[in-house]
This record gives sequence, structure tokens and C-alpha cells, in this order.
Amino acid sequence: MKLKQIQELFVREGIETDPRGVGAVELDLLKRKEEYDALSKEKKEFFDIESLTNPYYDSRILYGDEDAEIKTAMVGIDIESPELLLADRLINSGKKIDLVIAHHPEGYAYSTFHNVVGMQTDILHKQGIPVNITEKLISARIREVKRSVMPQNNERVSDAAKLLDIPFMTAHSVADNHVASFLQKEIDALSPRFLKEITAFLNKQPEYLHSSKMGMCPTVLAGNDDSRCGKVFVDMTGGTEGPVESLEKLANAGVGTIVCMHLSPKAVKEAEKQNLNIILAGHISSDNLGLNLLFDKLENKFGNIEFVEASGFRRFRR
Repeated sequence: MKLKQIQELFVREGIETDPRGVGAVELDLLKRKEEYDALSKEKKEFFDIESLTNPYYDSRILYGDEDAEIKTAMVGIDIESPELLLADRLINSGKKIDLVIAHHPEGYAYSTFHNVVGMQTDILHKQGIPVNITEKLISARIREVKRSVMPQNNERVSDAAKLLDIPFMTAHSVADNHVASFLQKEIDALSPRFLKEITAFLNKQPEYLHSSKMGMCPTVLAGNDDSRCGKVFVDMTGGTEGPVESLEKLANAGVGTIVCMHLSPKAVKEAEKQNLNIILAGHISSDNLGLNLLFDKLENKFGNIEFVEASGFRRFRR
């Protein structure tokens, strides 16, 4: 398969599994097109044309010929210059690596990833929070994330890929959408009564089982094993952790339990204050699950790919 075919499938499947729903994504893309059409010729020069068809700024090809044939991919949760040097070392030792895929965004995908945080507006609204409230909460969070990214040396890793001439791409929200949708569907079907039923379910998934064997188990952060679940909200996508203020709104909207990748100590304290249950599924394990679901679709479409596991990634096929 070609590099551009991988990217096209990632974006297409990311949209299909977007927790907001395909209709909401299409409206988002339409809004971007209207904004682009309204720009002056001078301002259009700085507009990200790919964002008109790819709603996920954090999932991009950062370097490489889009027509390059890909048979072997090195994949890591975090890929930085040391991992790219490792890939180069393996290549020079005779290992064929056609592409390096990072989960967490780098380069342009990192400097613009605050744009995907806006997804949380509709995700939270679907949980019953009025949209006028979610818009204001998330707008503040977007500004906060953008300010944190602006001072960073964002081109460092993509520059390394160019210098080493190694095709390099990121797959962040396109994978996170898969884990969010998969877990929400499976937990809804399970209809758990107690939190321990959710943690037991998670440990039946190979990604969480592997992580548990490494000492990083799904953990109840607020509540206990015998706490009743109530309405369960799987919060696994949208670029980064949502605003702490949203926890009170979620509790008021009837959410009883949140299953998430990670949560700050401040947010855990707020969840306890709001009598919310919190299950920390695990960060790297959840990232693995999303990537594996996405790669299953890639291999179903184009046939088996050789994956070189690196930087916390483990390939489990379903």
C-alpha cells in the first residue's frame, strides 16, 4: 500500500468512529470550508488546506513521499529523535522499515493539536450538558492548551525524520476515537452494576491485560470496587484532558462513572467532591487499544503489514 492510502484510511475510519457522530464531523468540515472561502487571498496562504478534508490536525503525514510503498512500519506511542535514530540503526543493520508511526503528535501535528480539543464541545453535549455551557468551557481549555504549545520547539522531531530520510506520520485522534467508541459500545452492552465489572472487562482486553502484567492495572481512582456505576461515560478522545469544571456539569447531567485514560490529581479531587466514580483504564494501554483497532482495519483492507514494536506499542490483532 502507499503512504497516502494509509493516511486516507486513518482519516476515514477516524471519522466513522468519532464519538460526536459523522453528521457533527461533516458540519465541522463545512464550517471550515465556509471560513476558508471567506478569507482574503493573502490569508488563504496560511490556511491548512488539508483540514478541509481531515478534521484531525494531530494525525498527519509529517515527512515522506505520499506514493511510497509501505510494507513494514515501526510504531511507537511516543516517537522522538532517539526512536528515529533507533529506526535508522535498525535500517543500517539490515532491517527494512518503510515508515515510522507515532501515536502522540509531533511537529505540525503537535503545534496545531489544540484545534482537536474542540471535539469535546459536542462530546460533552451528548452527555446532557447544554451546548452553550460546553462551548464556553472548551473554548477556555483550547486557549490554555494553545498557550502551552506555543513556546515549544515543535519541529525538532520532524526535522530528525527529514535528515534521516525516514517517512514519518502521527495517528492520534484517529486512534483515540476508536478506543472511545469501542469501550463505550462494549460497556453499554455489558450494563455493569458495579465498578469491579468494568475493571474485569478491561482486563479481558489484551492491551490492558499486558499492562496489568507490567504493574499498571486499570484502577478505581474515585469510588471503590463495589460502587454502583450509574450512567457510564467513556472519555478517551478530544486531544487532551477536559476542563475540571466539566465534572460538576457531568454529575448534574446524570453521569455516574467516568472511564478515562488519565486524570490529574486536581480533577480526581473534584470528581470525589461531585460524587463521581472514576476508573483510570490506563494511558499507554488505551493508546495501544486504539491503534490496534485502527491497524486491524488497515490490514483488513490492504493485507498484513509487518509491525516493528517500539516505545510502548504492542500489536494485538482481533
